[in-house]
Amino acid sequence: MAFADHAEIPRRHTGEGDDVSPPLIWSAVPDGTSELVLLCEDPDAPGGSFLHWLVTGIDPRSSGAAEGEPPPGGKEWPNGFGRVGWGGPMPPSGHGTHRYFFRLWAVSQPLTLRERPTADAVHRAVKARELASGVLVGTYQR
Repeated sequence: MAFADHAEIPRRHTGEGDDVSPPLIWSAVPDGTSELVLLCEDPDAPGGSFLHWLVTGIDPRSSGAAEGEPPPGGKEWPNGFGRVGWGGPMPPSGHGTHRYFFRLWAVSQPLTLRERPTADAVHRAVKARELASGVLVGTYQR
């Protein structure tokens, strides 16, 4: 792990640094999981929750993602910056500390999403299929 829960995200993983996704680990995926879904969002963004990373179709037998790599079997979606894949923290200068929620869901059925889903759309899609979930919160400010 690149940072502890509720700790600052290292600059390397931000838009001011190398903008590479952080390494992540998980365990205890429940039986009956069809796929894992990973979402990173900033609820403190001025325009509402900002999507930094969305990966669906993650192999439920996997145990994490290496730095700079999508999780095994995963499909990366466009982020709030308009690029597919990870888009590191880049909050407005002077806007204070932002929180970045890395949410991992185990779902019973694959998600059906539109071409450019929002964080809210993902939350709604997961709701009826969720078997288990976990969250890691990182912080960053400029």
